[in-house]
Amino acid sequence: MTEFVQLVVKGLALGSAYGLVALGFVVVFKATGVVNFSQGAFLVGGAYLTFTASVRWGLPFPVGVVAAGVGAVGLALVVERAVVRPLASAGAPAVTVLLATFGVGIVLDQVVTLVWGFRPHHIGDPWGVASVRWAGVALSQVDLATLAVAAASFGGLAWFFRRTMVGLALRASAADVEGAAALGIRPALASRTAWALAAAAGALAGVLLASGPAAATPTLGEVALRAFPAVILGGFVSLGGALAGGLVVGVVEVLTAGYLPGNELVVPYLVMLAVLLVRPHGLFVAREASRL
Repeated sequence: MTEFVQLVVKGLALGSAYGLVALGFVVVFKATGVVNFSQGAFLVGGAYLTFTASVRWGLPFPVGVVAAGVGAVGLALVVERAVVRPLASAGAPAVTVLLATFGVGIVLDQVVTLVWGFRPHHIGDPWGVASVRWAGVALSQVDLATLAVAAASFGGLAWFFRRTMVGLALRASAADVEGAAALGIRPALASRTAWALAAAAGALAGVLLASGPAAATPTLGEVALRAFPAVILGGFVSLGGALAGGLVVGVVEVLTAGYLPGNELVVPYLVMLAVLLVRPHGLFVAREASRL
């Protein structure tokens, strides 16, 4: 039972990071209709930029994280302005824009290897490596810190979307682009804001996944694909759906690794397919009522 609880906590920590990645997909899709497969590049960029700022330059870790977030947001705004917006303005099919973001992700991954090489770069362990014992269960400080940081991030984003003018404008644009434009909300501003939030969330997830005993590696961007079932389970609908989907996928992956090692990357997709067969729009999308 103790091992099971430890695995569940570890799964929740991994799932909270997946939730941040899923949030990036959801925000961009809701605001622009684009499925952004360059999201993995923001994870990698966040991890490597934090390493550069906090390890190579010797800046305090929080300052390094902020610097990484700013860098990732700047990169996202360039991608949005130079690639996505021209394609969208030209009326390109959604699949064309999707493939363009996928291509951007591949290019950015190559840039990372050119700048930092292929070997792992350790950010360090700002959280501490010791375990905390609670009710006989040893809980990793890294996992607890990941849960706390992710919870604070989701809480802050929930406040942003519900209490700020920019957040309300973004929600309005996501709900009805034409109606929001009639109220004076510019679609371009909503798009830039969505991409900036996606990049910041991705960069933070990259830092969480690469800190502690882990490291920044060029393959870190693959986490975005591993987190994609969380997006599908959440139904591309909301902050809560992204978080819940991420937690489900994280727990399933870690439990599978603990009890059926070697299948942890496959089982979350099997769960996703099983759910879609029952609820094709995801777990958190209500069935639409039809009028006669």
